[in-house]
Order: sequence, then C-alpha cells, then structure tokens
Amino acid sequence: AQRRAIAQLLARAIHQARQLNDTRAESYALGQLGHLYMETQQWLEARELTEKALTLAQGIQATEIAYRWQWQLSQILQHQGNLTGAIAANREAVHTLQSLRRDLVAINPDVQFSFRETVEPIYRNLVELLLSNQPTPEQLTQARETIESLRLAELENFFREACWQVQRQAIDQIDPQASVIYPIILPDHFAVIVSLPGKPLRYFQTDVTETQIDSTIEQLLQALNPVWSTKERLRLSQQLYDWLIRPIEPELKENEIKTLVFVLDDALRNLPMAALYDGQQYLIENYNIALSVGLQLIEPRSLLPQQLKALTAGLTEARDGFPALPAVELEVENIAAQIPTKVLLNQQFTHQTLTEQIEKTPFPVVHLATHGQFSSKAENTFLLTWNSRIKVKDLDQLLQTRQRQNANPIELLVLSACQTATGDKRAALGLAGLAVRSGARSTLATLWSVNDESTAQLMVEFYRQLTQSQVSKAQALRQAQLTLLRQPNYQHPFYWAPFVLVGNWL
Repeated sequence: AQRRAIAQLLARAIHQARQLNDTRAESYALGQLGHLYMETQQWLEARELTEKALTLAQGIQATEIAYRWQWQLSQILQHQGNLTGAIAANREAVHTLQSLRRDLVAINPDVQFSFRETVEPIYRNLVELLLSNQPTPEQLTQARETIESLRLAELENFFREACWQVQRQAIDQIDPQASVIYPIILPDHFAVIVSLPGKPLRYFQTDVTETQIDSTIEQLLQALNPVWSTKERLRLSQQLYDWLIRPIEPELKENEIKTLVFVLDDALRNLPMAALYDGQQYLIENYNIALSVGLQLIEPRSLLPQQLKALTAGLTEARDGFPALPAVELEVENIAAQIPTKVLLNQQFTHQTLTEQIEKTPFPVVHLATHGQFSSKAENTFLLTWNSRIKVKDLDQLLQTRQRQNANPIELLVLSACQTATGDKRAALGLAGLAVRSGARSTLATLWSVNDESTAQLMVEFYRQLTQSQVSKAQALRQAQLTLLRQPNYQHPFYWAPFVLVGNWL
C-alpha cells in the first residue's frame, strides 16, 4: 500500500513536470519511479523508466542526475542477466561521476559526496562485473584501471581537491624484476590481479566472504602485538598469505621477481605485508616490498649514493601530550655519521625553521623523527614539531614550495615514529595522501608507533644500505628489517614489520 501511494505521487510529479516543461524534475521523478519498480523486481518497467530518465538528464547535461540513472540501469541489466550491458552502463556511471566530482570540487571544495555510500560502490561494482565469469585480458586491464581510479578518487575525497597530474607507467618499464599485486575485497570472494613484467595480467580468486576477510585482517592486526600468542599470529598470517601470495608463488619464482609492489584495498592497507607468513618464512625474507597508491603516480628514478644528503629534524622531549622519544637523538647522530646531514633538534625543529631549511637547500632526503598520526580524515593527519602540529595540507605546501622554486623534488621523505590512528580502519589513507601530496618520490613511514631504540637501529641500517651502490630503497628497507628480525630482542614483527615504503621503490 505504501509503495502504491509513492508510485501515485511520482506519477503525479512526472505529469506536473511535463506541464511545467521542467525536464530536470521529470528525469528525477522517472528515475525514482524506476527505482521503485526495481525494488519490486519489475525489471522491464524499471529499465524502461530508468532509460527515459537517463535520456532526459543527458539531454540537458544534468550529470549530477545522469550518473545515478546509469548506475541504476547497470544494476537492472545485471539482474536481467545482460552482463555486457551492465558493464557498459556501470562504466558510463564511473566516467560521469569522475567528471562531475572534479567539476564540483573545483567550484566548491566543501561540496562533498558521501564517498563510502555514493561513490565507492559504483567503482567496486564495475570491478566485480569485470571480474565475473572468467575475465578476458581486456576486462582485467579495465578492472585494474578502475581500482587505480578508485584509489585516486579516494585521495581527491581525502583532500577535497582534484589536482592530480597522473601518467600511466608500465611495470616492466619501471622495473623488470618487480610484480604489482592488486588484492580486491569483493562481497563473496577475494580477488587478486597480478602484473608481471612483459606478461598478460594474471587473475585468481578465493571463495571467501568480505566479512571473513575483514575479520581475519582485524584479528591479525591485534595478534601483531607481542602479548598475543605466536601460534595464533602465524596461523592468521599464513591464512592471508594463502589467499594473497600462494596461488602466484610459482610464477613469481619463474619470472625471478625480487620486488612485490602492493596496491592495497580497504582494511588491508593497515596491515604490513612484510609479516605475511608462508609456513616457514616471512614474506620480507624472500622479497623487497613496497606500496603504491597506483602506478599512475609512480615516477621511476633511483636515489644515487652520491645524492645522499639529508635534512633531519626530531623531537626527543615530550611535547603536546605526546611522550618523549629519547632514542631519536641517537638516531639523528647515527644518520649524520652515515651521510651529510643538517640537524634540527627539539627547539630548533619548528614549522618556520623547517620551511626555511627546505627552501634554502635542495636536500634529496628529508627525515622527520617525530610523533605524527595518519587518519582517514585530512584534518586528523599531522606531524608534530616543537611548537605546533603540521597538518597534512601544510606539509604539502611546505615541501612543494621547494619543488616549484628549484625543480629538485624530494627523493625520499622518512617519517619516523608516526602511526596510523587507532580504531580508524582507513587510517592508512592518510599515509598514502601524505606520501602523494608531499611531492616526494618515495615515503618511508610506520603503520604504528614502534620502540624508539629498534627504530633508531633500523634507520641507521637503512641509510647504511643506501650508501652502497646498486641498492634500491626497497632493498635497503628489506635489509634493515632483516637486521632487526635476526636479533632475539626484535625478531617479533611488531618491531620490524610496520615500516612501509610508499611510492617509487627504486
């Protein structure tokens, strides 16, 4: 009875819109009526009404309505078993939404879509459609591009800005010994797309629900605390390894892959891939590991040993409610012993001094040993200085000023002692956002706050490795992590696993 009443109201609205020659209102009412028929599974009527609504919206270039009807049409065609049509309509919805969001953000940064409810499902559904029923190489390529577009859309949403200069890079052009892995969490299975140099994209999936995957990730994150049972941690770690790595192990070995680059999905981003366990060894024992927001944002370039010159800033004393970091002094001293370094410690480490130093001298490496937090909200993502918090947007302006002035981008930004916000399942988005917006080619950071003595040791070894010729940043990080892993005091993943390299791994 309620649905009938709503249908009558919508029919009246359609009639009145036509009388008033209000095409926008007519399109909206037709689409809503189509949605009502969709809910009652009257697919033919739903499709006819939705197509009419879409034609009207496109006729007046009302993109803010058109993407909704394209998305609705895709869902209807999917239920009718028309997979090709559903993919085409879903793809159109993604394209329309991308242009619409950029236009809106350019006009008014405060205009904000409810990303999780409105935007993300449209991208994810397209990926699910493309990967259903033994995907072709072309569909795998489209699915990968859709995932990368979703990652960029997330960052635009995070910063309320549409300002990405993107360029696609083929993995074998970047590194012939690297493989890029795209894990995708779908409602009924765990999908993985794998890019190997010079080979067609590979695809495999495991039948496991999104709820099971999320639960396993959450339990493993808790189990990475040293107080948890080692047996339980290894079981969970191996479970994820079996879903994510095991099916492609033979091909990784066959292609002599040395570096795994992960474009991680959702809750996986808070989890250190280095700690995945194959039953005998951790993943880091066999591969260099890096993270990427997407290959569209990679600018391949190695950091040469003779380029190593760092601006290092740190806090050893308690500030702004955060505890002291006594080992930072040792960390800074040891880095200075490895490479030419300008040091700003405690009172010298202010926002203003940091800005002046970055503008004055083209340091290829900026190392910040201080408290900080990554969050899924830009306003809660910050770094701590002696006298203030540097918000992520300010850091962007600070670091990119130098780039605009002398065209020497920061090759490596190291964030020591930062952590992802507790209880924020998408907190690593803040790390990705900071890594991209800083303009640094590579960012080394931690997923959680680590013992500052072990951190100091790892950082010193990392720089020592970088001073060797032919050692990539990913290799240097791996060797530094293995140094801790081989020490009885620090062999637990809690100490070495949270260090992640984001961006260019060369």
